Amino acid sequence: MRTAYFSSLVFALLASASIAVNAAPAKPEVSAPVAAQVVPAVQTSKTNLNGADAATLQRELSGIGEAKAKAIVAYRESNGPFASVDELLEVKGIGKAILDKNREKLEVN
Repeated sequence: MRTAYFSSLVFALLASASIAVNAAPAKPEVSAPVAAQVVPAVQTSKTNLNGADAATLQRELSGIGEAKAKAIVAYRESNGPFASVDELLEVKGIGKAILDKNREKLEVN
């Protein structure tokens, strides 16, 4: 009889503990503060095709290495300043894909 009483007592204790845990208010999730979130920098200035040197073109444009940057400068020196960004397609080694990838980064002044 003592064993049955003891078992009932342990069962009641565990049942009440289980109910208390389930009924406890949930802890609110803590989100990262807005100031701690990383926001990518927005490029504000464009690269001028008629004024940039080969090193600048290579550094600022995607898919433009040293040889293509020098080809752009050589084209500009032999044919005069670019009239539009689309004229970049006339440079050997520059295709539509490279132009489309860099169109937003370029300007002609």
